[in-house]
Amino acid sequence: MLTGLFTNVWTFLALFYIIMIGCLVEYVRLIFKIGYPASLWLLLLAPVYIIFPLLCMIDLGTSGTLLTSGTKGYKDVTQVWSPLIPIAIIFSIWINDTMAYIVGSLIGKTPFSKISPKKTWEGTGGGAVLCVIVIALLGAFIPAAQTVSPKDWIIIAVLCAVCGTLGDLFESKLKRMAHVKDSGSFMPGHGGFLDRFDSLLLAAPAVWIYLKLMG
Repeated sequence: MLTGLFTNVWTFLALFYIIMIGCLVEYVRLIFKIGYPASLWLLLLAPVYIIFPLLCMIDLGTSGTLLTSGTKGYKDVTQVWSPLIPIAIIFSIWINDTMAYIVGSLIGKTPFSKISPKKTWEGTGGGAVLCVIVIALLGAFIPAAQTVSPKDWIIIAVLCAVCGTLGDLFESKLKRMAHVKDSGSFMPGHGGFLDRFDSLLLAAPAVWIYLKLMG
């Protein structure tokens, strides 16, 4: 996935449009399994839950277009892009999930939610704290990341940790309502698109709103 983010703007766009289509297809399948009347309002939620978050990721990675002179007097359109924030969001979610699992496995005792019995308060809190520490350190020592202030990196990490956990719980609730284990079979043994990107669907708009408001 990170290869698609780093290559160029077109692979960046293609990647997130593929994710959007995959998540939409699996989401519609899930809600039809849930049945009426819940499926009705869940269907209406699709633009906000699936489309808007991934458009936020695209917007965070693209800052507009530049018009440059072409070879025959035409204007070439060059997309201006910077994958720094999208990569930071994805990395923050990965750190939070990984650290929450490790801390929860070592000292987790208090169940976090009935929706996801394996999650514990200790693991969730530990994952969030370690996520913030790692992102803050990376933001301070990686030259490319120093274009963003330390305060903003900390807030981005907090938003990703909190909203990413809520996104995972929401998708788990949907699967329980639909009586399925995985949202799809895109990655055999690892679930579908929604299983892979459920945290991103809440974290991305949270970061986007914060940066737009603070920008």
